[in-house]
Amino acid sequence: MSAITSPGMPRRLPPGCVEDRDRHGNVRIYFRAKGRPKVRLRGTPWAPEFMAAYEAAKGAAAEPSRKSGIAAGTWRWLCVKYFGECADYLRLDDRTKRVRRGILEATFDEPIAPGSSKFFRDFPLSRMGPDAIEVLRDRKIAFPEAANNRLKAIRAVFKWAVRKKGPDGKSLAAHNAGRDVSYLRSNNPSGYHTWTPEEVRQFEARHPIGTKARLALALLLFTGQRRSDITRLGRQHIRDGKVAFTQFKGRNRKPKRLVLPILPALQQVIDASPCGDLAFLVNDLGRPFTDPGFGNKFREWCNQAGLRHCTAHGLRKAGATIAANNGATAHQLMADFRLGHAQNGGSLHTRRRSRTPCGSRNAHARIARTKRHKIVSHRNAEWDNLGKKFSKIKAEFRGWCPGEDSNLHASRR
Repeated sequence: MSAITSPGMPRRLPPGCVEDRDRHGNVRIYFRAKGRPKVRLRGTPWAPEFMAAYEAAKGAAAEPSRKSGIAAGTWRWLCVKYFGECADYLRLDDRTKRVRRGILEATFDEPIAPGSSKFFRDFPLSRMGPDAIEVLRDRKIAFPEAANNRLKAIRAVFKWAVRKKGPDGKSLAAHNAGRDVSYLRSNNPSGYHTWTPEEVRQFEARHPIGTKARLALALLLFTGQRRSDITRLGRQHIRDGKVAFTQFKGRNRKPKRLVLPILPALQQVIDASPCGDLAFLVNDLGRPFTDPGFGNKFREWCNQAGLRHCTAHGLRKAGATIAANNGATAHQLMADFRLGHAQNGGSLHTRRRSRTPCGSRNAHARIARTKRHKIVSHRNAEWDNLGKKFSKIKAEFRGWCPGEDSNLHASRR
């Protein structure tokens, strides 16, 4: 007889229960269900308190089992099909796929109304109109960017569903209801803080030429690229005084090939800095930085310089603003910095297909112009299309025209 059974009680345990002996020789009873962690049951088998715990464990295991089947025509059913069948989703980077999937799966457990026992995972697509999507958006109203990301992901699902045909030959969704819901106004419409000339000089004073921090600053400022590109740039990308590479973001869906000039100011920093074999920027182990690792390290370098509000992306915005103030056109900015596509739409088609060194030279050379007596104010139709993107930060830099000397940041007379 088991050590925990008593006379008069049946030896056989209830279905699903197993005995397990621990390292001290004590016998314990667990309830086990397929696909679920085992649950310990205390007390004497078949006793009232034991059976109460047993029934509770059975009920907890039966609930997921009952819901494991996904009803066709529901919101979760559509999302699961999207994860497995949408070519645009499957071609995204792994990290982007994880983020988007997490955003959509979080909507499954949203109740359709406060305190309701019904959830959006079982919400019928026939009722998934703008009102329902607006409810999902507004559940994140305290965080507008998160709300907008949720809406963006929902729109992507419905966009695919409108094109996708079911077994009956009809579209999975009649129309993209997400397009009838507007994005929320951001709490920070200007985005990341754009570095000022004084902040750049403050960083340079703390991190002189020859340090990794200064090399990172120069690469970000004088190429205008994202950290995902900066961490991958190396000497193998340099040919005839230019750096040629394919931008990392969107490389699988819409690859963008860039050929940018290496300005003398940047070359000076590269020549005086410790660089790796296949990447200019390497960590303390001599290996190329990962994107998150570089972000953390640059955060540390900014903190050391007393610039806790500054970020790597803010330097990219600063470079674009300098070029704009010095006469770069909207097309040149978009070609080199990949900004403003939404404003000019299809007019950039030819530039996407051909990244000429000439076009890059026109934009990037303006970052390091030496003419201090004149700042070109380039106001035309192209700039008006792009103006909203730069209108606020443009004023901050009017008059800043970095030179190519060791100071790099001579101000306008």
